[in-house]
Amino acid sequence: MRFLFIVQGEGRGHLTQAISLAETLRRHGHEIVEVLVGKSRSREVPAFFRERIGVHVRVYDAPSLIFKNDRKHIDKLKTFLYNTNPRKLHKYGESIELIHRRIKADSPDAVVNFHEILPGFMHLRFRVHIPFINIGHQYLLKHPDYHFGKDDSQNMMILRFHTLLSGIGASKLLALSFYKMKDCPREKIVVMPPLLRKEVLELHPSSEGNYILGYMLNQGYVTEVRRWHEEHPDVKLHFFWDRKDAPEEWVVDDTLTLHRINGEQFLHYMEHCSGYITTAGFESVCEALYMNKPVMLIPAHMEQEINAKDASSINGGIIGENFDLNRLLAYMRKKRDFDHAAFKEWVSSAEERFIKELTNYS
Repeated sequence: MRFLFIVQGEGRGHLTQAISLAETLRRHGHEIVEVLVGKSRSREVPAFFRERIGVHVRVYDAPSLIFKNDRKHIDKLKTFLYNTNPRKLHKYGESIELIHRRIKADSPDAVVNFHEILPGFMHLRFRVHIPFINIGHQYLLKHPDYHFGKDDSQNMMILRFHTLLSGIGASKLLALSFYKMKDCPREKIVVMPPLLRKEVLELHPSSEGNYILGYMLNQGYVTEVRRWHEEHPDVKLHFFWDRKDAPEEWVVDDTLTLHRINGEQFLHYMEHCSGYITTAGFESVCEALYMNKPVMLIPAHMEQEINAKDASSINGGIIGENFDLNRLLAYMRKKRDFDHAAFKEWVSSAEERFIKELTNYS
């Protein structure tokens, strides 16, 4: 079969999920004809994605999140104003037309949408009869038995609305989950394991690492990390961030190194770290859980708050409000009650399940 991918470019998670699924499909004789990536104003498509996805990547303008001055929290008003100004709406209209043109030109058997919102608007504007399969942890919000994200706060309503829009026209919603749940046919939901890359599954993680690994998508957290580091210079730290003008590797001193986002390097440091602190993106949390690493989660927005609560509910990590690594160090010294064997078994079932769901649309 021939598949076209559409990927939300905000963050690393959807990109790595796309790489994993592309590798899985090719192992079973299927083809990825093209990948479309919705790029926001503050993110670039990482080099590792272009190198690993194995097919032409076409980028288009997509809605952006605007962060407050601290670069940690989303500014809802500025995000709304930025994305609804006439110039940006015109750009998004062009992106919708591009998506439609590429589907017609490529004639795939199915389109796989990694939680990108503009394909939903494309369905409202054009008639497209090709099956769409949507993938994302966020689709669990529509599941009646999912215990998180049920409140009626403004942030939660915005997230649910975004998830609703991204799912317009979908034949099925493959909801990625930390654990098994029943499917919900009424909502077109099939609950699926995390999509981890082949490299992750082949790693042999060590518990003897002598450093803490961190991942901070938002640059505002750097100040917190450096402040803590100044008070604890004896603790070795490796942090990954997304600052475009930063060097690939910035050795601040003997015990603090900042790395630009690099997929292979990140996994190498994850494999050998003694603990992991992150802003609670679903994908990197799953990678850490698969390697059985102690994890501290610092959610930056509502979606990450849900990820953090969900992971914490299975004893997969602790939740914090800032990059205070003292709490992580204390957690690392305690005995953890996380069922690592059950999580690995769930992840190992992914390939068979995804091939089945992507080749069967009934």
